[in-house]
Amino acid sequence: MINLKEFFAYGEKVPGYEIGMLNEREARAAAAILFVGAFLGLMNGIMLHTAVFSKYFVTFFAIDFTMRIIQPRYAPSLMLGRFFVQNQRPEYVGAAQKRFAWVLGFILAWPMFYYLVIDFQPNPLKALVCLICMALLFFEAAFSICLGCKIFEWVKRKDPKYCPGGVCEMKIKEPIQTFSVAQKVILISTVLVMGYGIYAYFTKLPDRTVFVQKMKTMMMSQAELDAIQAAKEQAEEDAFFNDDEDL
Repeated sequence: MINLKEFFAYGEKVPGYEIGMLNEREARAAAAILFVGAFLGLMNGIMLHTAVFSKYFVTFFAIDFTMRIIQPRYAPSLMLGRFFVQNQRPEYVGAAQKRFAWVLGFILAWPMFYYLVIDFQPNPLKALVCLICMALLFFEAAFSICLGCKIFEWVKRKDPKYCPGGVCEMKIKEPIQTFSVAQKVILISTVLVMGYGIYAYFTKLPDRTVFVQKMKTMMMSQAELDAIQAAKEQAEEDAFFNDDEDL
């Protein structure tokens, strides 16, 4: 018989820890899996002009984050993450701050589901929400930076325990974590060059690049696309009659 109290107990009981814990390694793996899905959906929209993949992915994303805040041990992406890192040593983090971070994802997921699946009307604001989700997933997967956990730390009266990477407990950096003057110069130069490269890509290349043109088209509403099509047809009609007059 299922023990409902144990079923809804959030986080796993781990010897040596007084609060519910989660495995940060599988959370990072799950974030990477979701990021790849979001990236593929974005590329399908840009290159193939279809939102079918994105609709399926956003549906999965919304259901997955719903399961995460109810009972993460049954969330599909976390189980996939567990499969890939099952032979690695667990990195335990407090369940409370991860749940808070996933609630923020849940808040973003369901409006995104409605506007991209139920009532598909893409526009820059909706695309921005998707990009924010992708950025949050990337930061967690690549750098183990849980921005939702940081917000939880700010709103909680006392410091939470067992944050990802031990950031709540670590007060002094080790020498290997600091930057020398030369490293700082190289780092700042790298960031500036990368920033200028991105700016040049979007503004300096001829026609502002095909990528940007497709992004703009993808983010237009159906009314805007219809207006552009009507204007194009009108221009073709005017050109046809002008040719007849020349004859």
